[in-house]
Amino acid sequence: MKLAILVFDRFTDLDVFMPWDLLNRVSRFHLHPDWTVKLVGTDDHHTSENGLTIPMSAGLSYLAEADAVLIGSGPGLQKLIGVETFLDELKRLLDPERQLIGSMCSGSLLLAKLGLLEGRKATTYPTRVKQLAAMGIEVVADQPFVKQGRIATAAGCLAALDLSRWMIEELTSPEIAAKAIATVQPNGV
Repeated sequence: MKLAILVFDRFTDLDVFMPWDLLNRVSRFHLHPDWTVKLVGTDDHHTSENGLTIPMSAGLSYLAEADAVLIGSGPGLQKLIGVETFLDELKRLLDPERQLIGSMCSGSLLLAKLGLLEGRKATTYPTRVKQLAAMGIEVVADQPFVKQGRIATAAGCLAALDLSRWMIEELTSPEIAAKAIATVQPNGV
């Protein structure tokens, strides 16, 4: 299985690193063979909103190979959703008929711009609810995770747990997802 997390400049650290860690636990704990998670971006390195610069493990073309794609979030996304060449490239690379596609927080704005939320309900970060609704999307603002078919949206950094569990479960099994998520649960749970 190939998974990709789309990263860009001024991404929200936790919205990238939490799914990165959770999804990588499948291979780290030998829960599924051939499980690969890559950070994908338009440049070789991207810098978070908090100033951390990280290397990408693949370019945008890797998105076409991925079985699942997770769209990160952050202030930098506002610029990207207005770049037609970027949007056109993503439309060419993503295949919602074959891939699981999910977004963290404001990443739902990118999914909407790509037409992937058309006719679907979605959630997003509280400060982006009006913006997503203005794009013609029915926003479910009181839920941290909304999935419909092969598309899912998550709102609030800790909802990365729900989004990651969904991806793992859909690509493997509920048992493997439970084992992976159990590795991060607090003691006594």
